[in-house]
Amino acid sequence: MSKSHNASELEDAYRFFNEIGIIAQLSANQMQRTLPHNLTLSQFSVLNWFSRVDAKASPGRLARAFQVSKGAMTNTLHKLSDKEFITIEEDPDSGRSKIVRMTPAGANARKAAIAASHPLLEDFLDRFDQNQITELLPLLQDIRSHLDRLRENS
Repeated sequence: MSKSHNASELEDAYRFFNEIGIIAQLSANQMQRTLPHNLTLSQFSVLNWFSRVDAKASPGRLARAFQVSKGAMTNTLHKLSDKEFITIEEDPDSGRSKIVRMTPAGANARKAAIAASHPLLEDFLDRFDQNQITELLPLLQDIRSHLDRLRENS
């Protein structure tokens, strides 16, 4: 059972998520400017998902993971396929489903995108203490995990 929180605590929680949202928007815009291969941030995010989560997925699974429509994900996947950064094949276990996999060229594009972001990260690390960043990571990961569970249960 959830305890009751006062207005000040609720306001702090709102401000916390508001700051995260602004940080996400600003950092995404900065990252977008550095991406090679005419990648969009959405395309890079899909490539990054394959490196971080799983080697293959259906378009529906990817759409759910990114909380976008199947049409939006299909559009992103077709653009990545045109660049030969992913393959989209028939699922042998299903007559209608597709299986998406990142190609070696996609893995290289992801690595190049991360390398292209190094000047941004260098500037960030010049400004902020590495120990503080490292200390914050478990909290941020726990918040992400909690929000992922909420999304999955809704």
